Amino acid sequence: MIDLVSLDALRAIETHGSVVAAADALGFTPSAVSQQIKRLERQTGVPLLERVGRGVMLTGHGRHLVEQGARLLADLEELQAGLHQQAATVAGHVRLAAFSTAMRGLIAPALPRVLASNPDLRVSLTEREPWDTIGLVAAGQADLGVVHSWGDVPLSIPGHVARTTIGHDLAEVIVRRDHRLAARAVVTPRDLAGEDWIATPEGSICRQWLLRMYEGTGRLPRIAHVSMEFDSHLALVRAGLGIALVPRLGRSPLGEDLAAVEVADPVPSREILALHRASMSDSPAIAALLTALDARRGSPL
Repeated sequence: MIDLVSLDALRAIETHGSVVAAADALGFTPSAVSQQIKRLERQTGVPLLERVGRGVMLTGHGRHLVEQGARLLADLEELQAGLHQQAATVAGHVRLAAFSTAMRGLIAPALPRVLASNPDLRVSLTEREPWDTIGLVAAGQADLGVVHSWGDVPLSIPGHVARTTIGHDLAEVIVRRDHRLAARAVVTPRDLAGEDWIATPEGSICRQWLLRMYEGTGRLPRIAHVSMEFDSHLALVRAGLGIALVPRLGRSPLGEDLAAVEVADPVPSREILALHRASMSDSPAIAALLTALDARRGSPL
């Protein structure tokens, strides 16, 4: 009989590219994952991994097992969700991945209430960028994901992953109180053309949106400093080193020395989405978490 935990470990190696990365995603040690693969090889009687340089890759047998086993795992997931639905039980272990501002501004305030109301439910959190979260949910390495989609910046979501809009968020330009634009109610990208920006790293969704804002102005934003965390953006603006585009969700208090100015043409708005595999649609645990995180039902977005 094929061990399903070991099969999930093999699928994680294919998804993440190494035993170490798979172990990190699953919450195991690399040694434990290696033992699971050896157990699976004994059960199947075929080699499932082969060494390539310092890493490993799946053999043809391994890829076949993952492809065929994905249907088995999805069927089992659907069976478990149906049983919990019939029993009206909010229980089990849900692995939830989300981006940083959602973790601070949405999940941290909402999750304790869900757990207090459902003592048989356990939730494990991991902070990931949206494209990583999509991959984790799609591959079965996370059960629920919270991602954001900025305007027309594309976000590719596989067909077997269900999506639910749980809110919308706005970003504003953050400036010092003594900045020339601090008293403005609204600014446009043309008003910001000569400013030094504090921005997220190149390739990030927020950087892509900042670039899209400048389309039609004939210029590019002048990136003076790069930082991943929005709290760092606020500190750098406070120090007089530039301005920043920071979402409202999960934003630290600005204090008396910073001002938030709305932006138009275009409005920097992002859709907040919750993702789960369609095979888990009947899960009461997923339904309870979706309800708790839905900003339109009273969560703090």
